[in-house]
Amino acid sequence: MKLDDLPMRRVARIAAIDWPLLPPADAKRLRNLGFDEGVAIEKLHRAPLGRDPIACRVGRMTVAIRRAHAIAITVAVDGEAEAA
Repeated sequence: MKLDDLPMRRVARIAAIDWPLLPPADAKRLRNLGFDEGVAIEKLHRAPLGRDPIACRVGRMTVAIRRAHAIAITVAVDGEAEAA
């Protein structure tokens, strides 16, 4: 599932990031903030009207990202792989 579709307060792991979908400066920023495959991530909050930005916890850091970035990030909830 995409990070944008992850339920609030649900911890998942980043399964893949579609780096070519992101502008180079944004991809570099996400990498510098610790976004990478295998990293734990939790969606904390979404803005009410435009749904931008989305607040996420990556490690011990809280980061606000755009919905367009969240759509480029595929996550897997622990236990999802065994259930499939």
